[in-house]
Amino acid sequence: MDWQAARVSLLLAVITAVVLLPLGVWLARWLATTTWRWRPVVEALMLLPLLLPPTVIGFYLLAAFGQGSALGAWLAGSLNLKLVFSFEGLLLASVLVNLPFMVQPLQRSFAAIPHSLREAAWVCGLSHWRAFWTIELPLAWPGLLAGVALTMAHTLGEFGVVLMVGGSIPGETRTLSIAIYDRVQAFDMSAAHVMALVLVLCSLLALALVFASNRARPLQER
Repeated sequence: MDWQAARVSLLLAVITAVVLLPLGVWLARWLATTTWRWRPVVEALMLLPLLLPPTVIGFYLLAAFGQGSALGAWLAGSLNLKLVFSFEGLLLASVLVNLPFMVQPLQRSFAAIPHSLREAAWVCGLSHWRAFWTIELPLAWPGLLAGVALTMAHTLGEFGVVLMVGGSIPGETRTLSIAIYDRVQAFDMSAAHVMALVLVLCSLLALALVFASNRARPLQER
């Protein structure tokens, strides 16, 4: 078991979920309640990472933030921020790739809340912000749980974008998925089996949480 890679993977999964949670909640609620005619365009852009090959996303991130680009050179020179082959770049790529995994379950949960319930809360004197915190967010907890679980599980198993943007720097950008690939390349199948089993169990746990949250949703909608 590559414990360094496990630590990097877990840290990346936790920070990605923490960063995406407030952004996902805001975007999901907006998508669930807005009547803006360009909403399908926003939803299409959000879902694009699910359809594009990870190598395509990784390529464009390299082109945008590599030191050969104007933006990458400015970030490195002015802010001393390197977004290629670094944990920070890995985090940025992970946030972009995992956005739909956080937003979609939350959007379904917010869409299931009757708008009349929001109006009743406003009529009773609650502000929009107070109604969101005390009524909408507690009712949307199944989507929140599912979004966090899917985001963390997908982050743990992401390979293509991680390899292209982060490389395989031990202790910094080398994740479990990269470590499995390296072990297979070295014909160390026993170590690869152990790490692959960890990722399989994490994915099964995430799916179990998603199905459990889906079973709870009909109860809250009655």
